[in-house]
Amino acid sequence: MRLYHQIPILECGEPLVEIPLELFAVESPHPYEKLGATYGKSSPYYLRRSVVESLIQAQNYLQLLHPQWQIQIFDAYRPVAVQQFMVDYTFAAEIQQQGLTEAQLSPNQRQEIWEAVYQIWAVPSLDEKTPPPHSTGAAVDISLVDNTGRVVNMGSPIDELSERSHPDYYADHPHPEAQYYHAHRQLLRDVMIKAGFQRNPQEWWHFSCGDQMWAWLNNQADSANCFTARYGRLI
Repeated sequence: MRLYHQIPILECGEPLVEIPLELFAVESPHPYEKLGATYGKSSPYYLRRSVVESLIQAQNYLQLLHPQWQIQIFDAYRPVAVQQFMVDYTFAAEIQQQGLTEAQLSPNQRQEIWEAVYQIWAVPSLDEKTPPPHSTGAAVDISLVDNTGRVVNMGSPIDELSERSHPDYYADHPHPEAQYYHAHRQLLRDVMIKAGFQRNPQEWWHFSCGDQMWAWLNNQADSANCFTARYGRLI
């Protein structure tokens, strides 16, 4: 359970619709499909209808500030089965990164790695009260592309298991490019917040609108708020 799971879900029944990819930059091939994740009849480039409308607003706000820049769609709708695949993949990759095998792990090592994985990845829960954000069709992972078509360097890649993933990691960092990275993370945040999204406090790239995390963050921002989630798990 995470803190945002205390938020009630009052499912509104709004459908998933295709993101108009011609308006955005797109990570291609899709990063998780490239790793072997299978979506079946689903598509990672779908979101709830109102969330797509808000994402288009964010893109418009961005282009008012930086003409010809685009939001890059990394991932959007994610079935629970894909969430499970990526959790397992990340666990195995982290073991390999440490030069170990799963058989060599001590109980403490295993626990430490799982804790690191779940700092980034939501539990692939099938409980309707605790859906992974992406499985609601309300969450999207994004970056920026500049007017030359180059991906803007945000200081760390999406899904990295490190403190660099924290949105404000570079705010007061001595790295010579720190203010450049932080400014672009803030630009991404600003256009998304203006369009009604909230950003995951642990991930510079993850934004949602209408799910439990979004409602919880709105309530945290103002004690007078009493937001509930309007989107629950789809598959």
